[in-house]
Amino acid sequence: MEDSINKIQTAIGYTFKNKDIIKEALTHSSFANEMRINKIHCNERLEFLGDAILELISSDYLFKKYPDMEEGQLSKLRASLVCEPALYVSAKRIGLGELILLGKGEEKCGGRERPSITSDAFEALLGAIYLDGGLEKAKEVVMDHVLYDTDSFIELKDPKSLLQEKIQAGHKVSKIDYELVSEEGPEHSKVFTVRVCLDGKEYGRGQGASKKIAEKNAARQAITNLG
Repeated sequence: MEDSINKIQTAIGYTFKNKDIIKEALTHSSFANEMRINKIHCNERLEFLGDAILELISSDYLFKKYPDMEEGQLSKLRASLVCEPALYVSAKRIGLGELILLGKGEEKCGGRERPSITSDAFEALLGAIYLDGGLEKAKEVVMDHVLYDTDSFIELKDPKSLLQEKIQAGHKVSKIDYELVSEEGPEHSKVFTVRVCLDGKEYGRGQGASKKIAEKNAARQAITNLG
């Protein structure tokens, strides 16, 4: 467990004062049930808190960053940024799925790659950071791993369209290809990895619960890499 804690602390750039709270954030209800731990000590309560923290931080950030955007647009933008697939990608980026404590049954069913479990654990992690280090520390993690590229979502355009526009505006590229790298997990909870190549050179990778979502996330990464 200590190795898992060290890995996640390194990934997010934050060291917990209270190690018990990060253990709780990594404990799925299936593990608590199998180990006969009181369910109050699984990560569901921290997920509840983290969800609220994430909504507050993202709402405050978007409100200030886009002063001319109407309420409806802000709501849709926030929903796109903090939805389950988006949080799943953020969690995968820091290796969170590998560190969650799961029950044996859930593990066998592919729970470690299930977007709902991994995204919930990410919210629980935010709740733990808030309790241990305060709102500013939680905000730093959200900015680094969730809200790092909000401009790609502006006007709710398809990231693939945004990438196409960016290339046409100033990059000499004749061909864009989206290639399926892998398809993992059980049938009911597939995880797709796609890479986007510009004239044969890889510029981004993305993951998601469908090829379409993975392609969009790959396009977002390519936009970031192109600068």
